[in-house]
Amino acid sequence: MATESDGEEEGKLIGGNQNLVVDEDLREMAKKASWSVSSCKSGNGVQFLRDDNLETYWQSDGAQPHLVNIQFQKKVKLQLVVLYVDFKLDESYTPSKISVRAGNGFHNLKEIKTVELVKPIGWIYISLSGTDPRDTFINTFMLQIAILSNHLNGRDTHVRQIKIYGPRL
Repeated sequence: MATESDGEEEGKLIGGNQNLVVDEDLREMAKKASWSVSSCKSGNGVQFLRDDNLETYWQSDGAQPHLVNIQFQKKVKLQLVVLYVDFKLDESYTPSKISVRAGNGFHNLKEIKTVELVKPIGWIYISLSGTDPRDTFINTFMLQIAILSNHLNGRDTHVRQIKIYGPRL
């Protein structure tokens, strides 16, 4: 399992890691997915979530919640979502409450995790495993990351990178 962010308590994540550290038994799954967002500012589209550049970002443009949809052609096992956000650079554009949902498609998404971020700077790790230790992953066709609110009551959001990991077969 990847290292947890500094100071996790009851769904609150404080801090963040400057270096992306993921166990060797996990592999990045999102390359095989189709990505879409609910909205974006011109020049700050969905492609910046996947460009491996921490200087670029996706910026939403519209009413909350802001959605990132990740759809797979076949059912996949997923274990970890990792986001890079930076409160120091993005201030009121930084997400403060995030919901992760999974399902077969838009019609049956169920919330599986909600986390609150407190002035995060760096990689934020969101485990998708359930409360039962045997539930180390979810089996799904679709993952949706919903930005429910931002710091300082900001309207639009900045997310610099998103990585999705599942177990190596």
